[in-house]
Amino acid sequence: MSTLDLAIIGNCQTAAFVNRRGRIVWSCYPGLDGDPVFCDLLNGNEQRELGFFDIVLEDLESTEQAYLTNTPILETVLRDRHGGAVKIVDFAPRFLQFDRHFRPTTIVRYVEPLEGNPRITVRLRPASEYGSEKPTMTFGSNHIRYVGSQITLRLTTDASVSHVLSERNFVLNRPLAFILGPDESVRDSVVTLCRRFYERTRDYWQAWVRTLSIPFEWQDAVIRAAITLKLCTFEDTGAVVAAMTTSIPEAAGAQRNWDYRFCWLRDSFFVVHALNRLGATNTMEAYLRYILDLAAGTDGGLLQPVYGIRGETALVERTVKSLPGYRGMGPVRVGNQAYEQIQHDVYGSVILSATQFFFDKRLSITGGVDQFELLEVLGQRAVEFHDQADAGIWEYRGRARIHTFSSLMCWAACDRLARIAAHLGLAERSEYWREHARQIRALILTRGWNEKRGCFVDSLDGDDLDASMLLVHELGFLPADDPKFLGTIAAVEQELLQDGHVFRYRSADDFGEPENAFNICTFWYINALADCGRTGEARKLFENMLSSRNPSGLLSEDLDTKTGELWGNFPQTYSMVGIINAALRLSEPWEDAF
Repeated sequence: MSTLDLAIIGNCQTAAFVNRRGRIVWSCYPGLDGDPVFCDLLNGNEQRELGFFDIVLEDLESTEQAYLTNTPILETVLRDRHGGAVKIVDFAPRFLQFDRHFRPTTIVRYVEPLEGNPRITVRLRPASEYGSEKPTMTFGSNHIRYVGSQITLRLTTDASVSHVLSERNFVLNRPLAFILGPDESVRDSVVTLCRRFYERTRDYWQAWVRTLSIPFEWQDAVIRAAITLKLCTFEDTGAVVAAMTTSIPEAAGAQRNWDYRFCWLRDSFFVVHALNRLGATNTMEAYLRYILDLAAGTDGGLLQPVYGIRGETALVERTVKSLPGYRGMGPVRVGNQAYEQIQHDVYGSVILSATQFFFDKRLSITGGVDQFELLEVLGQRAVEFHDQADAGIWEYRGRARIHTFSSLMCWAACDRLARIAAHLGLAERSEYWREHARQIRALILTRGWNEKRGCFVDSLDGDDLDASMLLVHELGFLPADDPKFLGTIAAVEQELLQDGHVFRYRSADDFGEPENAFNICTFWYINALADCGRTGEARKLFENMLSSRNPSGLLSEDLDTKTGELWGNFPQTYSMVGIINAALRLSEPWEDAF
């Protein structure tokens, strides 16, 4: 049965998920949003013949799995009942070469015997067209080509090609290397190349981690979250995917199955903000270039909530019949209809992200009047739409309201434009945007606040509670000790908090009432507690969230509060951001640690 007890390898171009037995169960080709050549994660409970890459140990008894320190290089140890053991090392090469990042669409597997006389079977069964097509195979003395209608992959190995083709069991008495990637000849010794890739990839990631400004406490959790967020970036353009999977349901049988392999402007703002706090400025700068390119190409400043990782605007949603889905819980969706939705918070998301350009001296380029004028076009849209109905942060498909969070982000757009203008010495423009911010602020305080309930609510003049209102302080709208902020925290505790986890909302939507907690909302609550001085409670809840991660230190989108099981797309960047932000807020200072 499929689970989210998975580890991720990648290089900001490609990625793969490996389960505890060393099976690669998910990997898209040639990019993070491509055709899943390994799609076993969505094969349901069927014993399908396609979509995985196995190193099977005969008479398997136990498994161990861990990352090499401060890297996304994965080591899986399999032990059999006879004292035999093998180690599988999985990674995607990434390092500096010729003054640029070398990140091929390649997965490397290195298998070595550790003890005894282990017998293994290599089963490499890629798929094409979302599991509907079995590639044809051709082979040479040291390679196998897998050719589908949309893909051509080449496995280069020093293992017996006959054993791989026939899936014949054999004794592993020497290390074996497998390099799977584009249909290109490997002219070096496979083992030598594999070891060189390994050493340079290891050195790259460990050097990258040394540049991070991490908190004193929870260092391992923060480092793993930072590496994971980095892997969720598509470095070619700077885009950040919300998650690397599609159609993992938010709850068992809930039909809330979505494709998250795209760049949501809102989610990405939180990602780059967190990475910036850690000092990962290159990733942040690449994303800023991505969104400025999007902004420059808009039609009069109109933004979609989500774009493709190469800037694509049409993400047409369709249902795939060839895959049963996660544990058979279809449908499997490709594309996301959200690109057609109206979500007015996106203007604030882009301007909040781009503000960094004007104030951060670490960046190689800084914002000036030209960039500011580009953002002003988006700001005008925020002014125009701040009191108009939209689908909201949670992307309701069956209703539209004037969502308070969207109004709040439109306020943030105007507020930041006023600050940027003042920084650039544009006094008149600064006052212009400051006045619009004042007007939107007054609207939110009047109509987004529900006096009877004593909290901010999900929509203007509405009654329903929404966890996104926990962000009114973080976004700078209210101070932490403001009674309205404290009242909103109290309302969340009464209605949305369950067993230490927070739901997005309780009211029924297009698919009924939510069944599972939403992990980023729990982190928002933790941060709110910390900001208003309830640090002890916040630390306890944070430790509880850390214990909710899978054994590889990763979180998905949702969590079953009764069983603790992870649900929803994986790994969810929102959730990994939550780990970083909460740790930075709650950690004991380095200065006080010694």
